[in-house]
Amino acid sequence: MDLLASLISAPIIIFMVIVAPLWIIMHYRSQRKLNEGLSQQELLQLQELAHQAERMQERIKTLEAILDAEAPQWRNRV
Repeated sequence: MDLLASLISAPIIIFMVIVAPLWIIMHYRSQRKLNEGLSQQELLQLQELAHQAERMQERIKTLEAILDAEAPQWRNRV
């Protein structure tokens, strides 16, 4: 029984001394970042991605119009 207790206590001690404090620190650091919102660089990147998505949407509409004119049954193909 003493051997089993010593085998179990060593990993628990290591967890409590090393892993648990790091886990708590990382958790609260990530929570703080979530509350701060997007950084200026992230906001610019998000705006650029939104602009690219709008351009891509226009291109898709144009391609669909071309396909509708040249091959009207293209939507029914599998």
